[in-house]
Amino acid sequence: MKSTRLPPELQAAWDEIEGHATEYGLDFFPISYEVLDYRTLYETAALGGFPTRYPHWRFGMDYDQLIKGHVWLGSTIYEMVINTNPSYAYLLEGNDLVTQKMVMAHVTGHVDFFKHNMWFAHTNRKMLDEMANHAARIQRVIDRYGYDIVEDFIDTCLSLENLIDYHAPYIRRPEAQTAQPVVSDYDEPPVFEGFKVERDYMKDYINPPEFLAEQRKLLEEEASQTRRFPENPQKDILLFLMNYAPLERWQHTVLDVIRNEAYYFAPQGMTKILNEGWASYWHSEIMTKRALRDDEVIDFAERHSGVVAISPGRLNPYKLGIELLRDIEYRWDTGRFGKEYDECDDIREKKNWDRQLGLGRQKLFEIRKLYNDVTFIDAFLTPEFCLEQQLFTFRYNRDTDFYEIASREFEEVKQKLLFRLTNFGQPSIYVQDGNYNNRGEMYLSHRHEGIDLKMDYARETMRNIHKIWTRPIHLETIVDEKRRLISYDGSDFSERRID
Repeated sequence: MKSTRLPPELQAAWDEIEGHATEYGLDFFPISYEVLDYRTLYETAALGGFPTRYPHWRFGMDYDQLIKGHVWLGSTIYEMVINTNPSYAYLLEGNDLVTQKMVMAHVTGHVDFFKHNMWFAHTNRKMLDEMANHAARIQRVIDRYGYDIVEDFIDTCLSLENLIDYHAPYIRRPEAQTAQPVVSDYDEPPVFEGFKVERDYMKDYINPPEFLAEQRKLLEEEASQTRRFPENPQKDILLFLMNYAPLERWQHTVLDVIRNEAYYFAPQGMTKILNEGWASYWHSEIMTKRALRDDEVIDFAERHSGVVAISPGRLNPYKLGIELLRDIEYRWDTGRFGKEYDECDDIREKKNWDRQLGLGRQKLFEIRKLYNDVTFIDAFLTPEFCLEQQLFTFRYNRDTDFYEIASREFEEVKQKLLFRLTNFGQPSIYVQDGNYNNRGEMYLSHRHEGIDLKMDYARETMRNIHKIWTRPIHLETIVDEKRRLISYDGSDFSERRID
């Protein structure tokens, strides 16, 4: 795609990179590039890659952090690309030609991934226009109700933006809907008077007291089930609040915008390792085998090593992604998979195993289409790979005041990594009952997966949900291996055991 935003030298480089990427089989949306100075690039990065967003202090804070990181720590954003059709990518003004070519090759991998990966299939490819519409909608709300009150409500909504169901676009789930109001002023307890009796002396025989008590209990349980909603636990708490919280129209608009954007960005978090690995794999392939001149090799090696560098205590998604993809390509080229290979007990034979299948590249394109980070790691991480890449888990030792290696065992490394990736490592919270105690109170349940909640975070979350729901909030969780019910009535917290 020809771009009027690129100077001639960069346009020629892009034409070359685009041709190589297409020859390799990459299929991407048209890409439009724009060269930005570092301040404008960081302004755009603070807005999530979009030139226009609704006004909020968070974007200014993000920009300030990016600028300080650039000035004082030397950190630099080399590339940025957004998931739209056509796709828009930004290049940093002043970068040398080798860096710009590497970024372009990297971008082709990202946009190919956006276009074909199933976890992005539901996303709005016209999000550039949608973001501008969101900004206009919220600006109209600000003009009418004032910036301070709207900003305060946006703060509340943003603090809850992770309380969505990340898999809802791919799995059909029952929605939280009910034909009855949350609370009715006319609710009366159910009454069962028994069967009609014409003669009083037969009353105790036809309607014995224990029978009446049993029937009244059944009626109460039936009425309780009728009043209880949702019928199934709901993970999309933002949707539940939109449906049933006593929101003003402008508040509903703001919450809808926050939720819509949260779902748009969700697949990027779900595929960070695989997406960055895929893009890094292709910028390496395209540059080293097609696009590099002899005098550019050292410069490219320096840039690429910076991308995949490992920092102490941090997991580099670029490094893990590209290395695991290369490992898979090698295994499928040589046939190191399947029943025959797994059951081979001869160490020497396994070491020299090569069935010359040549299926590696085909397998990579299949993975690009179907997998996210959790399924990618679960399906393809191997003990041999963990050993080769020296992966381990670590923990903090209170006695020495140092972090230390906890385990190098494959299963522990894998489970730790999967736990970190599942639901972005955040707790899973569900709306269990929106009419708890038949008073319109919200009952939340925490799916405990071995780690207790951070109670300061939990209390702040409950406080912010209460701002929207306006009635008491209850959270069932496990603290020190005991079931607890934490409640917030709008002013005070309370806690009690429930087992």
